[in-house]
Amino acid sequence: MKKLFILAAISAAMGVSTLAALDTAKIDQITGLKGKMNEKEGVYKVTFPRGDVKVVVDGWSMPPFMGLGTWAAFTATKDGAMVMGDTVLFEDEVNAAMNAALDNGLSVTALHNHFFFDRPKVFFMHIEGEGPLEKLASAVKKTYDTTKAIRGPDLKPAESFSVVGQTSLPDKNSITAAPLNEIFGTQGESKDGMVKFTIGRPAKMHGVTIDKDMGVNTWAAFAGSDDNAVVDGDFAVTEDELQPVLKSLLKNKINIVAIHQHMTHEEPRIMFFHYWGRGAAKDLANAVKGGILVGGLLKVSSPIP
Repeated sequence: MKKLFILAAISAAMGVSTLAALDTAKIDQITGLKGKMNEKEGVYKVTFPRGDVKVVVDGWSMPPFMGLGTWAAFTATKDGAMVMGDTVLFEDEVNAAMNAALDNGLSVTALHNHFFFDRPKVFFMHIEGEGPLEKLASAVKKTYDTTKAIRGPDLKPAESFSVVGQTSLPDKNSITAAPLNEIFGTQGESKDGMVKFTIGRPAKMHGVTIDKDMGVNTWAAFAGSDDNAVVDGDFAVTEDELQPVLKSLLKNKINIVAIHQHMTHEEPRIMFFHYWGRGAAKDLANAVKGGILVGGLLKVSSPIP
């Protein structure tokens, strides 16, 4: 028995040693950053501070050391490597960086804030990926390069989604509900020229069934006019649905503004992401419906009464 235990320990140690053989020089070369190895964990981590933009939190100029550091950590796997990381972003960088991450094979697993009263607003985008080391390092580099491209011309983050020459939203809302009802295949809720659609999905928490009115829902609210509208809302998706639905909305120029959870111990686990879009109401509705179809949400929907 003792010999078997020793052999098992040696075998396990050899397995760990094999997996720990990361080509750290290649990571440095591809990302353009100098990393640091944690020998105990077998993790190689590259970091850089977001010191290019001055950030003030609660009236205090925050040094990057206090939580404004972008990082990506690599560990070896039997199929190559895994990367996990957190990317410090300003509002006008988020969707470009998310597109770059998703287009290059990474998953985006969260998008949220870490501070209150921060100027400019700072967001944190978490990433994860598995596969060949070179591909992962390249994906990380392309994600980081988006921030350099945006901040290069202007160190001051934009304060609006609006582009130069874009018409302001009308003061009075006048969305026509009928075309949107047809797109979503259900009757929306109308109020003061605005229209809102809510699609629930069944889940359980602590053995209790929860659905649309308990907060497990995808919704889209439209305001403005038919040809100059805004849509905002929330998607409730499973972990497997998250990446394809994000890609669908981004492809149709819908901005993602948050990714997080709303509950604990729910089954299945539900991820929520919030979004914002501008354009013609019918175009926005079709973009949102595209995400609903990709996620298969219509198949599990609870119709609005």
